[in-house]
Amino acid sequence: MRNSLRLFWFFLLVGIGGIAFSQAQGFPKPEFKTFFSKTTGVNAGDEIEIIISFNISKGFHVYSEKSDCSEFDGPIRATIDFTPSKEYKLIGDFYGVGDHMVKETEIWNCSTGEFTDKGQFRQKIKVLTSISSIEMLFNGQICNESGCENIRDVKITTPSLVVLGKSKVEPEKPVINPVIKNDPVVVDETEKKTDTSNSEKSNVSSKNNNKLGYKNPNQLKGIKTFNGNTPEESKDDMWGLFILALISGFTALLTPCVFPMIPMTVSFFIRNKVRAVALRDSFVFSISIIALYTVIGTLVAMLVGPDFANWLSTHWAPNLFFTVIFLIFAASFFGAFEITLPSWIVNKVDQQADKGGLMGPIFMAITIALVSFSCTGPIVGTVLVEAASGGAARPIVAMFGFSLAFALPFGLLALFPSWLNSLPKSGGWLNSVKVVLGFVEVAFALKFLSIPDQTYHWGILDREVYLALWIVIFSLLGLYLMGKIHFDHDSKDDKKIGVFRLSLIIGVFSFVVYMIPGMFGAPLKALAGYLPPMSTQDFRLDRQSESEEGICSNPNYSEYLHSPHGIRSYYDYDEAIACARQQGKPLFIDFTGHGCVNCRKMEEKVWADPQVLKMLKNDYVVVSLYVDDKKIMLPESEIYTNKSGKKIQRLGDKNADLEELYFGKLTQPLYCLLDGNEELVQEARGADYFQFEVEPFVEFLNQGLAEYQKRQTK
Repeated sequence: MRNSLRLFWFFLLVGIGGIAFSQAQGFPKPEFKTFFSKTTGVNAGDEIEIIISFNISKGFHVYSEKSDCSEFDGPIRATIDFTPSKEYKLIGDFYGVGDHMVKETEIWNCSTGEFTDKGQFRQKIKVLTSISSIEMLFNGQICNESGCENIRDVKITTPSLVVLGKSKVEPEKPVINPVIKNDPVVVDETEKKTDTSNSEKSNVSSKNNNKLGYKNPNQLKGIKTFNGNTPEESKDDMWGLFILALISGFTALLTPCVFPMIPMTVSFFIRNKVRAVALRDSFVFSISIIALYTVIGTLVAMLVGPDFANWLSTHWAPNLFFTVIFLIFAASFFGAFEITLPSWIVNKVDQQADKGGLMGPIFMAITIALVSFSCTGPIVGTVLVEAASGGAARPIVAMFGFSLAFALPFGLLALFPSWLNSLPKSGGWLNSVKVVLGFVEVAFALKFLSIPDQTYHWGILDREVYLALWIVIFSLLGLYLMGKIHFDHDSKDDKKIGVFRLSLIIGVFSFVVYMIPGMFGAPLKALAGYLPPMSTQDFRLDRQSESEEGICSNPNYSEYLHSPHGIRSYYDYDEAIACARQQGKPLFIDFTGHGCVNCRKMEEKVWADPQVLKMLKNDYVVVSLYVDDKKIMLPESEIYTNKSGKKIQRLGDKNADLEELYFGKLTQPLYCLLDGNEELVQEARGADYFQFEVEPFVEFLNQGLAEYQKRQTK
């Protein structure tokens, strides 16, 4: 990740510097002159060289084709594309003369060839008949200390050449990329024909045309990039998580275990007549609360990593455990029992809180946390589970947000003691808060049960079953708020319906009415990502038949996996890239997951747009690679051991391995556009870049298509 960030900032700075410098005076491009190594007495069938010479301005250098960097690292190397002709035949690859190897240590830690004054490129050819001229396109990079500038599509033309006699034109052999031993890449007959025709059309060097072969991803030497850029680290829902944690912290204050303790705790601060001491104690108390919960988040972050987070969020064991825990939390909120810590722990800490000095408010903070555990425990647990399933930084952010909201009222009331008089009195409404949270906990429990149901294809919680349960749960919540349902610990005096409660009732029943059309196939975009996918729903009024466009054969694994909106997608990379080459279309890779909330949001809010759907169905070959599928096993011939020593036997593990090794990411969704040579035609992007908006996604697809067509033309 550090290397990716270093590369990103390097190219960003190089680009900005290059633009500024070129606008000021412009980079002096080298002027190319061409001639043949032999111009007289050339007979048909002779082998001669095309010599391309050039001079470079002082202080500048041009990179040659030589480099010991990996395929995806290092500066832009020189390439020359020769126009095919029946007048000559290329022999081998072009090579630079007069360049010297320079060690690049600051960025790439590898060596590259550079021309600093003048240089030559040479290409050996076999002349078949008299040559009118040979056209070629040069691409490379020129740099100095201030930055770099790309040299794009410089047209170079040779003089004519008179040849004695005429040689029989030999048929071109197709350019076949070397297949590494033990890398069983399967190519069908149609793909072979396509590659052959392409080689006949473009008589270019195959030096940099290295197809990696997904069947053996361990051969990969670097991360695929587009113009040197790798996708940025996703920050799509970090702010959303922080806001959720803040709301949870404020909600915890309204529980009957915490709210009555606010006046008592603030009185502890202001009992000292010295105002400065009271403010000091309140500040230490608030900081201690924040530090205590943030330490909890840090400990969780130390225990989790990307692999653990993926296991935590998709495996059946932790998700069933969380389902049971959330149901237990709900039962506690409904009044079945109370979750408490051992009294000796609370008493011991409470004794320390009576001490003066700085230790008093510190232990008071710990006491508040322990005494309120029966109410805050389920809320903290909910936030932590949501945070821990996404990465190492999320638990820290979540616990900081929760503790900030939890500590804020104590600190503010210590600063402004008169505000205590405006606080509502404790009463039955506090128990109502607990019951409302209980219904929410039951809804969350179903969400955790739904994830393994999809990843293991159990078929328990199909979309209509899930919606039916949520409709019942929130209908019962609405009836409870109306006073039609009572629990044993509810206050009998709490029968009046105020403005706030009425607003909640209207909101809850509006939500229920919104969900009802979903039972008949309505998309419910506001809940995209929180419901099982539409493909699990049996009864739909708007059922779409899958399009036959964009596919070459019936996709493997289609009995288990489905794509939205009638898109006929592949679910295996090898199958998809072979079809993309056969049809002459770019490949659209959708790294997705059954339990991926943002994947479903993108599909419902962006993919559903008619313009996007038309492009995905007509202009691209689509492959949906599920990284969290736990059921589908790979054929015996495709099982392999990855670089970490893990045996890859499942389709989901294979797709996750591909995403990490080829694109350096573990987040979903990730969208990658590839050409037939398995190279990116645009920078890989996640949901955070598109912000669930249609316009940037359409632009992304259009730019990828334009780049693909440009490469095909060249």
